[in-house]
Amino acid sequence: MGLSSGGSGRLWNPKNRQSKAGEEKRRMKYQEGFFKGARDTSIYFQSWLPESEPKAVLFIVHGLAEHSGRYMNIVNHFIPLGYAVHGFDHIGHGKSDGARVYVEGFEDYTDTLKIYFDRIQPGKPVFLVGHSMGGLIGALYLLDHQTELTGAVLSGPAVKVPSKITPTILLVGKMLSVLIPRLGLIGLEAEGVCRDPAVVQAYITDPLVHKGKTTARLAAEMLKAMQYVGAQASKITLPIMIVQGRADRLVDPAGARMLYDTVSSPDKEIRIYEGFYHEVFKEPEHERVLHDVERWIEAHLDSRKRTS
Repeated sequence: MGLSSGGSGRLWNPKNRQSKAGEEKRRMKYQEGFFKGARDTSIYFQSWLPESEPKAVLFIVHGLAEHSGRYMNIVNHFIPLGYAVHGFDHIGHGKSDGARVYVEGFEDYTDTLKIYFDRIQPGKPVFLVGHSMGGLIGALYLLDHQTELTGAVLSGPAVKVPSKITPTILLVGKMLSVLIPRLGLIGLEAEGVCRDPAVVQAYITDPLVHKGKTTARLAAEMLKAMQYVGAQASKITLPIMIVQGRADRLVDPAGARMLYDTVSSPDKEIRIYEGFYHEVFKEPEHERVLHDVERWIEAHLDSRKRTS
């Protein structure tokens, strides 16, 4: 199950990233294609590579109902610094196959991430960057594969069961997951994504962003995964950074603090951004967040190297 590339060697030039290295160093190679993920599903991937040998690798794990192409702020920031950036669309998301926002089991997400990681074989320091549901997927991945990574950055991680979800609702959700698994239950509030109206409008008009409701199966699987992470997070010892908007309306900001307090990592940091909404990498002050993450990653480049 090798990676197939539809754009190998194509150069792409970001316009919004300023760098002392000049125009030439801001150029990058772009690759896209498909690979076989969990359950033999066709998964769309993207890679952004610096022209020179990368000093480290960032693996983007995107959130619910969106896709890997919405992280160009991270790409534009880190490629000029010499990083390679990889990402793919989850099953049932973006350009990947599968019923929209539906999954048979949450492990399909982590299994696909493992397949992609093994195919890439970066041989460099690797940092997982997971946002929202991608933060939940990332936390689960760390429980089984943290030795493969140098560090993890989790943004607005969806790791806490919402307080409004009572035991009765949990039971009903489990029943619906079995009886009517593809039933749409809840949708995301587009206005809660970001304080920047342009970002919200782009989210609404993006054809690869799912605007419908999350299926009963995925909702139940997410809640189950949240409970598992809450119970097992103390086993995480990898260096970890958590970034969270305090005014987040899509996930409970308390989840970030809960995860920070629970992990056993001796090297951990949390940044809570006052007034920020859910997508801290897209907020009007996103450069501040990106520089905080850059500082943290740069400080950890030599802390652990993956053996290939």
